[in-house]
Formats: sequence, structure tokens, C-alpha cells
Amino acid sequence: MSAPVSPQSFVEHAVATSVADDCVVIVRDRTSANLRWANNTLTTNGVMSGIEVTVISFVRTADGVATGSMTGSVTTQAGVSALVDAADAAARAAAPAEDANDLVRDAVSPDWDDPAVPTDIHVYDAVAPALGESFRRAGGEGRVLYGFVNHESTTTYLGSTTGLRLRHVQPTGHVGCTAKSADLSRSAWIGAATRDFTDVDPLALDAQLAQRLAWAERQVDLPAGRYDTVLPPTAVADLMIDAYWYAGARTAFEGQSVYSRRGGGTRIGDTLAKPGVNLFSDPAYAGLECEPFALAASSSNEASVFDNGLPLERTDWIRDGRLTALLQTRHSAAMTEQPVTPAIDNLVLSIDGASGSIDDLVAGTERGLLLTCLWYIREVDPQTLLLTGITRDGVYLVEGGEITGAVNNFRFNESPVDLLSRFTHASATVPAFSREWGDDYFSRTAMPALRVPDFNMSSVSQAR
Repeated sequence: MSAPVSPQSFVEHAVATSVADDCVVIVRDRTSANLRWANNTLTTNGVMSGIEVTVISFVRTADGVATGSMTGSVTTQAGVSALVDAADAAARAAAPAEDANDLVRDAVSPDWDDPAVPTDIHVYDAVAPALGESFRRAGGEGRVLYGFVNHESTTTYLGSTTGLRLRHVQPTGHVGCTAKSADLSRSAWIGAATRDFTDVDPLALDAQLAQRLAWAERQVDLPAGRYDTVLPPTAVADLMIDAYWYAGARTAFEGQSVYSRRGGGTRIGDTLAKPGVNLFSDPAYAGLECEPFALAASSSNEASVFDNGLPLERTDWIRDGRLTALLQTRHSAAMTEQPVTPAIDNLVLSIDGASGSIDDLVAGTERGLLLTCLWYIREVDPQTLLLTGITRDGVYLVEGGEITGAVNNFRFNESPVDLLSRFTHASATVPAFSREWGDDYFSRTAMPALRVPDFNMSSVSQAR
């Protein structure tokens, strides 16, 4: 009788089958469920599932340790065997790895033997009826709704020949909804991240969209320039994710980033932001919980296959305005002589003493702009982390502390690192969903709203 097919059995089969000196196996059992709607009507729904296996082989040579990594979707032990054979062969053909280190040993999750935790369409049992009611309400009030919800549950199993048997269950969900006026001349967007959709209220989201469309009944054209601008938590997340992703220690050490010190080395220890600014990641942060151990299917400047299984804990990237850590593998940490601080799959920005909401920031603005979200963000200059992008689905004019209309879209040029020393006001930190990066890459963020007195709208955008 064949062995039962389970994620754990795939790990054990790969470890036993590999003829390399060592082997690390990552198995991700993933299910997802989604709903999509357009023109105030639910259009599609679906559930998908699959298992992805990564096999990393390690071969010791006279000159060091070579590695080979292979990833594929599998359903059988034979599929795992094929990945093992390919990874072993790739390791034997590779040059020694520059990031070679001892593999992490002897760590076992108490729930290793538990099955994968799936999701299904029932995650929307409360959301779907409320969506239907929001469609009816929007139609009756002259709005057209378009949107998408997705929920994914990924159970990850990490095993190795050195005694790793680690397991983590990661629920990830988000909602994004765009509302348009009946004549399609006005548009507004709202989005949110969630772990289980119990905190998603479609009627409340629709009410916010209705308010934004009402603001846009008055249209005002403005030229390019620097404006007193309120950035909502969603837009702050758009920018801070880039500040985090570009915070590789090795790149900084080699003089290639905004975190590089002139004359050599990194800027760890330097003041980069206002006092009281804290940017950190924490696998145990409430509502943003994520994998508490390092995972790497391949090596890069910011990750190392040799570090798989390293325990993760809260890491302060910026503490009280000072840069305190960068993304470090054990290899880069040896170069920079800093602690090992691997990447963590969430990000939090908090400002000491900040309170209130985005409404308070708007109320305190005499004349300026309120953004909704940013889009098509790209790096312009790595030395300053200058980014460019465009505004989208709602830029609103603030006059006398009140929103009085909508203005045209802009292209912006700003550095998220520079913004942390220029903002004048901040709200309390709240869960935030990045429209640019949240759908596919990085949804677990908590951010304040920020008011920046001279946000650079470098040109008028024709985007509508």
C-alpha cells in the first residue's frame, strides 16, 4: 500500500530520497476562495487549491558548499522525486555558494503533524449577503460598484536533514472595491486587508465610497507643484513597503542605496527620521501575525537558503528616528558586523504620541490635498530612494479643514525615507492595505496617516 499523500509525507520523502549531503524542503499547501463583481452584480466565484514543493540540495566540495533549488507544483511522491533529482543535479553542477553557513538544526513545531488548514467559499457567509445589500443600495443611489475579495490559507511545512520540522498556517485576505458614478465620470476606491473577513463590512465600505463620489461632484483643476498633502494609511503603506524592500544590508554596505554611508558601510545608527518615528516588523503583531521563522527558496542579497528555519522576532528597522537594522542574512551580517535580522512578512509604522484619525489631519489643514491611493510606483534614484508614480481614484481639495471637491490626478516624485523627516502631523496607527503592493505581494501593514506640507506633485497626470 502506498504511503499517504500529505504535506508532511512530501517532506519526509524528499529528505529520504535526496543523495546530496543535506536537503531542505519547503511545502506550501494553499487554498483560495474569491468573489468578483461588476455593475452591481456578482459575476464570478471560485475555489482553487494546490501544493507547491521546493527542494534545496546542499553538496559539500573541497572549495565550500554548493546548492541547487527546484520548485514545482506536485500531487504525488513521484513528482517530489523528480524535484529532488533535479535539485541534487543542480547542486552538483553549481559553484560553491558565497553565503554558505551551517544549516539551522533541531527545531520542531508542536503542531507539525497537524493537517493543512484550508479555506473555502463559506468564509464569505456573512460578507456575501451584505454585498448584495450594498449592490441594491448603490444601484438605487446612482452608483456602480466593481470589486474583488480573495481569501487564501497557506499551511507551510519546512523540513530538513538537520532536524527542522516547522509548520505555520497563514490566512490572508483582502477586499478592493471601486465605485463609479452612473455616467462613469467620477471614481473612488477603497480596500482593506483581513485574516478572516469577520471584520469586513461591505455596507460601511459602500458608505465611504458614496461620500467620496459626493465630494467629487465639484471638480477643480490644479497645476503641478508642492502641496500640503494628507496621505491616508493606504498611501503611506504604498511608500513604506518600498522603503522596507530596498533596505537590504548588503546593497547598502556596497554603497548602492539610500541606506549607504558616504565613504563606506551602512547608515545603521544614523538619524533618518524625526524623533518618535518607529518602523518595525513583528511576527506576533496582533492582526498581522506571520511566519515566525525564515523561509527562502533561493538565495539573494536579502535572503539565504542556509538561513531557513532561523527564528524571527520583533525587529526595529527605525527606532526613535534612528536606523537600527537592515535586512540581514547571516552572510551579510558577517560583512556589516551587525546582528542577523532576516526579512519578516509584515511592517508597522508608529509615531510616538500620535493619536486621532485621518479626519483630524484633514480638519487641521487650511488648504491642501487629501490623497486616496498611489499607483504604478517605480524607483527613480536608489541613492535617495526617489520614487515616482501617479495618484488614482480620488484626489480631494481641502479648504478650511473641509473637503470641497476633487482635483485632477498628478504624477509625484518623493522619497519615503525623506518623508519621515518632513511630515508635520500623524494619526494613530491602524491596519492599512497597500493598493499597489497588497493584492499580490505584501498585505500585512499598519500605518498612520501623515500630513506632509510640501508633497511634490511633479506634473499633472491625464489618467482618469
